[in-house]
Amino acid sequence: MKNVSGRMSRKDVIRRSIAVITDSCADIPPELVKQYGIYILPLQIRCSEGVFRDSVDIHPDDIYRIQKQEMPGSSLPLGSDLEQLLGRVLEDGYTQAIALMMSSGLSGTYNLVRQAIEPAAEHGLTLAVFDTMTSSIGTGAIALQLSQYIANGMGFEDSCLEAEKLIKGTTVFFSVDTLEFLRKGGRIGKISAMAGSVLQIKPILAFAEDGQLTSVAKVRGRKMVQQRLIELVQERYQPGRRFNLMVADGGAPEEGKELEKKLGKAFPGFENYFKANIGATLSIYTGSGVLGAAIQYLD
Repeated sequence: MKNVSGRMSRKDVIRRSIAVITDSCADIPPELVKQYGIYILPLQIRCSEGVFRDSVDIHPDDIYRIQKQEMPGSSLPLGSDLEQLLGRVLEDGYTQAIALMMSSGLSGTYNLVRQAIEPAAEHGLTLAVFDTMTSSIGTGAIALQLSQYIANGMGFEDSCLEAEKLIKGTTVFFSVDTLEFLRKGGRIGKISAMAGSVLQIKPILAFAEDGQLTSVAKVRGRKMVQQRLIELVQERYQPGRRFNLMVADGGAPEEGKELEKKLGKAFPGFENYFKANIGATLSIYTGSGVLGAAIQYLD
């Protein structure tokens, strides 16, 4: 993700006593994690080579390689990793934290973190936990935008209200090259079984109201994917409202750059433009060749 205006130091965040927490499926690049002082809870990835922590000791290229031989699996973050993360939050001087977790329709991570609310309170940390009902650039953009609000001095209660608004105002669309890995991983959700392999039809997916994946469009061939993604954003576009744009790719860097340019040209009035690479956990279920576009309203 990039083109994010404003900067804040760890010292600034401590003074305001609000930490921002999310999971590794938010796909926020390391430099922005560091810049905004965001705490990342890694999911686990399992394969014949061992058990790894997403974005810590396994990355998307590893997943693409492993998928040629076997279907990796993912699981919830370790309870010990969550405990250590909250310990770091307290050690860094925070008394309040907001956790923005990937859709509960895809993972139990949100419910896992919710269970930490009372133990955190016993140690002096007020923890608010939100189900973003999305993932990847959706969750990442919510975390980054909220971090900007906090950097500008927003208090805890107002930040929680803004988190709810950002969740409701964020819509993500993405195309996968094949549904094979979603089927194998049991994440097919509400997606039409006819999309994917027949006649080179590429499904375009979004998150339903319950946070599960659903198919919203189909195109024939990859050449039509970018235009259809832009059209779907156009359908959600409301002139006069403040908004951010988001683009993501997984194993399709050149197409990702093309989409980034086209989307920015189509909607030039954005306040921030977030760009991400799909991380290891999500790559298990999408494979390579993923393109995503999204819009986020700020009012």
